[in-house]
Amino acid sequence: MSAEKDISLDEKRVYDGDERKATLYVASGVGCVAVDVVDERVGGFELVARGTARDVAAGGGVVAVATAEDVLVGRVGTDAADTHVDAFEGTGHGAAVAVAVADTDEPAILAAGPDGGLSRRSVDGDGDWTDCGTVESEVRSLSGDLCAAADGVYRVGSEPTHVGLDDARDVSAVGTPRAATGSGLYRLGNGWLDELAGAATLVESDGGETGTRDADEPERAHAVVDDELVALSAGEWVSYPDQPEGGVVGVAYDRTTYLVTSEGRVFAAAEDGWRAQSLGVPDVVGVAAVGPT
Repeated sequence: MSAEKDISLDEKRVYDGDERKATLYVASGVGCVAVDVVDERVGGFELVARGTARDVAAGGGVVAVATAEDVLVGRVGTDAADTHVDAFEGTGHGAAVAVAVADTDEPAILAAGPDGGLSRRSVDGDGDWTDCGTVESEVRSLSGDLCAAADGVYRVGSEPTHVGLDDARDVSAVGTPRAATGSGLYRLGNGWLDELAGAATLVESDGGETGTRDADEPERAHAVVDDELVALSAGEWVSYPDQPEGGVVGVAYDRTTYLVTSEGRVFAAAEDGWRAQSLGVPDVVGVAAVGPT
């Protein structure tokens, strides 16, 4: 892709009536920010949940935010054109460092506490959090039923089960499971298979034919390895010729690909390059997208 371009005033005019509108939920040091997007156009944004946000996830009709005080959950509007959460509510979980939503037949929220404790709760909000055991090392990321921790990757059922690797920094359970570790990027096949060598800090996928997208669409997947953003293309990992400015800490997908950096910038992929917009919030750690239903 060519070098990034700041979004023009015209491009910022994203209308609520546009049936293509999606919403990005960005976790930052001051809370969760909702950002209106239509394809590569980035519109208005607002702070919708306050507190030190450490992670964000979406699925099953909800958005979940892990904060220094609690796990906040908001329900996405039922109108097909409404991708906003009206209000976030506390769940009584306590402080959380990571959160995931398993968008399966019985959608559930999985959360990790600072002590490595794992727990699960129905997206319907019925009942309390159910204890799923404890990981003895630092939990760094959750996706689906997978947990990335300092001593490797775990699968979380009624208890966490170590399934390999070491120094896992991030994990993606959508489609082909992948893990970003201190020694490289791996995918799960007949065991963990090497994909890229280097210090990997992020991995994300929309699943392609085996995930949530149309079966005719190829898988979209991105990773950060040795501080460089790479993308999966025709089965090979390739680097972008022009890297987004700043450290990429989150990737989300809708009709296009969106990135967020730790400094609080949103990047949207367009045919002629990246569109960039600053949100003016510090310590960004992740992003989740909610598209039209």
